[in-house]
Amino acid sequence: MSANSGFLTSTIGKKYFMAITAIVWSLFVMVHMLGNLLIFIGAEAYNKYAHALTANPAIYIIEAFLLGVLLIHAFTGISLVIRNSRSKPKFYSVTPVKEKSASITSRTMIYTGSIVLAFVIWHLITFKFGPTYLVTYDGVQMRDLFKLVLEKFQDPVYVASYCIIMVLIGMHLYHGVQSIFQTLGISHPRYNKFFKYFGYTYAVIVSAGFFSQPLFVFLAR
Repeated sequence: MSANSGFLTSTIGKKYFMAITAIVWSLFVMVHMLGNLLIFIGAEAYNKYAHALTANPAIYIIEAFLLGVLLIHAFTGISLVIRNSRSKPKFYSVTPVKEKSASITSRTMIYTGSIVLAFVIWHLITFKFGPTYLVTYDGVQMRDLFKLVLEKFQDPVYVASYCIIMVLIGMHLYHGVQSIFQTLGISHPRYNKFFKYFGYTYAVIVSAGFFSQPLFVFLAR
């Protein structure tokens, strides 16, 4: 028991927590983005999809699970940053440059992660707990989330803020996804280039997908 407890609180154990929780949320944002693309099909498809999700009794368990995973990821990340800052010497005789230095996405993970966490809260307040408009399809009354989305994405300030945050989410995903392989011991010089491109591609696809929605609504108004 003590050995397991020691591993879980160790730097390696915490990094494993980060990797596993990162996998969960990386997959979630991709699925969420793909579902949101129904906005291009129309109000009925979008609202029926949202209703199917929210009407499922398991939604509360899933939401609690995702929230728990997100909090574990956030607090574990913060604890690792604090631990690393305490273990590093205050002064260095040589400053790393070029490929030896950490990338900007790596150096800013704590900041982009904090902004993403704040965005999730803002997003929930805006859409999950925002105004409730109703619509009826095939005799079933449901929330008209499509109308709320159109309402928000016609605000230039909201659209600009949303797009900026999507860039930061892309930066966070880019480094986070490729780091998963290294943390889980899958990293290998032969495949590291592929993992890097995979992280980049994944981040671009997710960010571009989320980007397209507010831009489509705003430009088509």
